[in-house]
Amino acid sequence: MNHQKVAVITGASQGIGAGLVTAYRKLGYAVVANSRTITPSDDPDVLTVPGDLAEPGTGARVIEQGLEAFGRIDTLVNNAGIFVAKPFTEYTDEDYDVVTGLNLRGFFDVTRRAIAAMLENPDGGHVVSITTTFADRGFSSVPAVLAALTKGGMNSATKSLATEYAARNIRVNAVAPGVIRTPMHPEETHEFLAALHPVGRLGEIEEIVDAVTYLETAKFVTGEILHVDGGQQAGQ
Repeated sequence: MNHQKVAVITGASQGIGAGLVTAYRKLGYAVVANSRTITPSDDPDVLTVPGDLAEPGTGARVIEQGLEAFGRIDTLVNNAGIFVAKPFTEYTDEDYDVVTGLNLRGFFDVTRRAIAAMLENPDGGHVVSITTTFADRGFSSVPAVLAALTKGGMNSATKSLATEYAARNIRVNAVAPGVIRTPMHPEETHEFLAALHPVGRLGEIEEIVDAVTYLETAKFVTGEILHVDGGQQAGQ
């Protein structure tokens, strides 16, 4: 078996995902990078696999191509996700299908195949999912039930999988960010969004990346939902 460890990162073309690709390469991992529109990399240790994880079978295909290229899967970072904030009664059936398709179906499909590969890996494995503090704590100024429904499900699944596979040397954790300064949030929204955090600012991409890499090396930590949210979880 190839001795170089391999990380799969979804939503890898920009923002937190692109930061994670760089971080795992610095840790010496080969990387399988997925997003809908990702383009080939010049780095021979980065395999890019375009595809929409909301479509059944895409997640499994990402893992299969990673195994074909590198021979093993050690880490999966479920970073791909979609956030739609609306008053509850204004959500449409299409909103529901889009958000659950990526946040739940995508998570389920890619994680199921990744854990199957990790069970064949003598070194075990690690799954980290990027969720949100909105899953634990409602904000009257930002109604976002579909985020709570889907990312809350990912948090619960994280604990369930952690206990199911703890004795098989597979750890499962999540990072629950506050609002992070990424291309997703237009500049004119930053002041409002910063005020949602007790520390009074947005989070930075590298702060989420640092949390994921901490969990990667924290061998006694599993089933953890690590909040990196400027104090949102504690209250306002």
